[in-house]
Amino acid sequence: MTWLTWSLLSALFAAATAILAKLGVKGVDANVATAVRTSVVVVFTWLLAYVARQPTSFQAFSRRTWLFLGLSGLATGLSWLCYFHALQIGPASRVAPIDKLSVALVILFGALFLGERLTWAKGAGGLLIVAGAIVIALE
Repeated sequence: MTWLTWSLLSALFAAATAILAKLGVKGVDANVATAVRTSVVVVFTWLLAYVARQPTSFQAFSRRTWLFLGLSGLATGLSWLCYFHALQIGPASRVAPIDKLSVALVILFGALFLGERLTWAKGAGGLLIVAGAIVIALE
């Protein structure tokens, strides 16, 4: 599959995540709900990594790899905690678009920190995402 197919599947599952999380977080502590979701993700991904492993899948990681994957994991956890708290008190149809401001931030951070080219199309698309999020937030 191409990167576009994987990206579209990611968007589909992210949308399902928002709706399912909104239904699941009702009446429970958002931190505990996040912990349950995270535990399911951990078990699922380790099973998938084991079943679909390549011969070199479990090679030694460098310190740099551990550092950045660890920091990414912390950022993911913080994102999910904030997301579940937002879903608990706000409508999913408004929370999810604000959460997707991350797309515009990735465009910006990719240019600043990864040396990715910031094109007019990426800039315009990012601004449209920001504008759309603002319109939905102010509804």
